[in-house]
Amino acid sequence: MSGTIRVQQAGNSVVTDLGRFRGPHYGLPVNGALDQYSAKAANILAGNPENAPLFELTGLDFRMTTTADLLIAVTGAPLTLTVGGRECAQWEPVSVRAGETIAVRGIRGGLRAYVALHGSVEVPLLLGSCAPDTVVGFGHQLRDGDTLEALRRVPPIRHPYMDMPLFRLGVARPRTGHDLVVEVTDGPDYDEFGESANLLFSSEYTVSPRSNHIGLRLGGELPERTTTGEVLSRGVPVGAVEVPSREELLVLHRGRGVTAGYPVLAVATSLGLDVLAQARPGDKVRFRRTTVAEATAAYRRSMQQLETLRDSVSAVFSLLGIGGPAHWHELPAAACG
Repeated sequence: MSGTIRVQQAGNSVVTDLGRFRGPHYGLPVNGALDQYSAKAANILAGNPENAPLFELTGLDFRMTTTADLLIAVTGAPLTLTVGGRECAQWEPVSVRAGETIAVRGIRGGLRAYVALHGSVEVPLLLGSCAPDTVVGFGHQLRDGDTLEALRRVPPIRHPYMDMPLFRLGVARPRTGHDLVVEVTDGPDYDEFGESANLLFSSEYTVSPRSNHIGLRLGGELPERTTTGEVLSRGVPVGAVEVPSREELLVLHRGRGVTAGYPVLAVATSLGLDVLAQARPGDKVRFRRTTVAEATAAYRRSMQQLETLRDSVSAVFSLLGIGGPAHWHELPAAACG
């Protein structure tokens, strides 16, 4: 059974998932949720597959109502979440009764929040993903008055006597704030910067308001390339720390093009990209050098935390009679390619 949700205040929000992994093969960016850890956690807490569509909110307040009883989860930057006027916790499953208003206000200490609905919502796909792509003009930017179909109803789950939530799952929350540390590994052009490369780790950089999902622009003291040879256009990874011939570092994020021609000094780790996803204009960023082995181990620990969370959620949902997650590819959705 399904119900309808109506967006009353869209703010700056989109429907997205973890990204278009087949996109780069066709010259398209991977895109998807910029804070991957928070997006995965939201879907896990809502009892969904990690890659199910969910809402990504950037900076601004958001409100929606529902015609059905739902189960939601909100993660990402600290904020104020209310359901039917009562304040609710982030990073936990939250019951919503039909007719209630879900409101997200005051995103702070970070830039992005994620709202997942149990069963997800029905949206078109392109190459297996609903992630917006500004290059080809695909995706669902939410607008005031939009309606979407919520694919599963969940009867309200509350404490039978004290009207308290039953969920206390203890999920590990990423660090947020205005002074951020981003781990990077050496880039393919690291040696071309000589001793100047150390500036990346001894300097502090300021996030520019011109930053977006394609890349973050960071003002500060730039390392200087010691060689003069031309850098040919080539494939670049998500997370590439480029040094253009101007007064800003450029850190490519998930909306980046698949090729570029600037020298790549370093590459932000997967967890470092999650940190950058929460960086607001004016925030201070420092880079910390790490190895591929250390970055891989840290990522595996992070994914193990999410796997432990999924085990806990599955056990609790089973006891409460909430249906387990369907595979997203089995849920109905309109395909565009």
